[in-house]
Amino acid sequence: MWVRIEDIGEYEGKEVEIRGWLFNSRSSGKIHFILIRDGTGIIQGVVVKGEVPDDVFELADELTQESSIIVRGIVRKDPRAPGGYELGVKDIKLVHLSESYPITPKSHGVAFLMERRHLWIRSRKQNAILRIRAEVVNAAREFLNKEGFLLVDAPIFTPSACEGTTTLFEVDYFGRPAYLSQSGQLYMEAACMAFGKVYCLGPCFRAEKSKTRRHLTEFWQIEPEIAYADINDAMEVAERLVACVVERVLERRKRELEMLERNTEVLEKIKVPFPRISYDEAVKILKEKGMDIEWGEDFGAPHETELANSFSSPFFVHRYPKKIKAFYMKEDPDNPELSLSFDMLAPEGYGEIIGGGQREERLEKLKESIKRHNLPESAFEWYLDLRRYGTVPHAGFGLGIERTVAWICGIHHVREAIPFPRMLDTLYP
Repeated sequence: MWVRIEDIGEYEGKEVEIRGWLFNSRSSGKIHFILIRDGTGIIQGVVVKGEVPDDVFELADELTQESSIIVRGIVRKDPRAPGGYELGVKDIKLVHLSESYPITPKSHGVAFLMERRHLWIRSRKQNAILRIRAEVVNAAREFLNKEGFLLVDAPIFTPSACEGTTTLFEVDYFGRPAYLSQSGQLYMEAACMAFGKVYCLGPCFRAEKSKTRRHLTEFWQIEPEIAYADINDAMEVAERLVACVVERVLERRKRELEMLERNTEVLEKIKVPFPRISYDEAVKILKEKGMDIEWGEDFGAPHETELANSFSSPFFVHRYPKKIKAFYMKEDPDNPELSLSFDMLAPEGYGEIIGGGQREERLEKLKESIKRHNLPESAFEWYLDLRRYGTVPHAGFGLGIERTVAWICGIHHVREAIPFPRMLDTLYP
């Protein structure tokens, strides 16, 4: 019976078959201990001389790291073993004897590992991170589905900028320029006028020449958009979404968090509503802490980290100056210098994980903003149509998957929060 290691506890005392790879091994004379991984977990197999045919015992001694094998044996409970169970091996079938595996238990440099990312993801830590990533995405989608949001896919090729022209990747689209999407938001605005509440999930591309632990040139976002909504509605959905995602990971990925040695105390204390401060209040806090910042400047990583030190949970900074936000942000009716925008910042120095706000629904105001940002109005005619035919107040946000995963996992760099990262100097494999 072929079973998965993560389900092994259901088969105590039974003979099972594990199909996987040799993770590690050691020998104690007449006993070989082999660690087998199958992508869902790791189990120790015990091969005893005299209890298996001689050729099987010899094969267990000859196996190399990452050799692919099919192992048959009896499941035994053993609290000392990884996962609490071990396999009393009866037979081993060799599928492929691996060549000398380049990633050994010794320490390797990041550059070495990044060049072998296709192999590095087999390691325990990387495996745990990517399982948590999958849980984050699944939890976010299930939350939005239950809230009545409809999944609507946004295109990757776009005719115009969303966040700004300086970070566009331009491609030749049959003799005319096109751009890799910076965000699916503009298309979600169109979709919410058709379906009310929508979201997209997909990759976004920013040609930012940044070498920080928070930036990738290709990253993933989940982007909800809501018709007949304002900035407060969007923040309320955002905080419940994040709280739900964290709760799900704590519930279903406890083993992976333990593998990462993640201190979960901060995560366990997260409850809605999240604290909210205005941009003005944030600048005041930073100045009181001795930070060099003037009103009207955007926050960099040091500013976000310093702000996060004042909070033990995710928190909102809202109403940023209009001049530092995208053209589509609605002007604050109480102060024309401000926009109805917000960021959600994670604690522990992980920075912005969500950016969003209320969109400008008035046609003439949006035209003025496009002109003020030196964008070609012709490229946004379809977007302006949304203000010509049934415009309504609407708001939304984008949650960055990699930054969220990095924070939940407690890892230093977002490059480990995506299977195959793309950065300024990383395009291989």
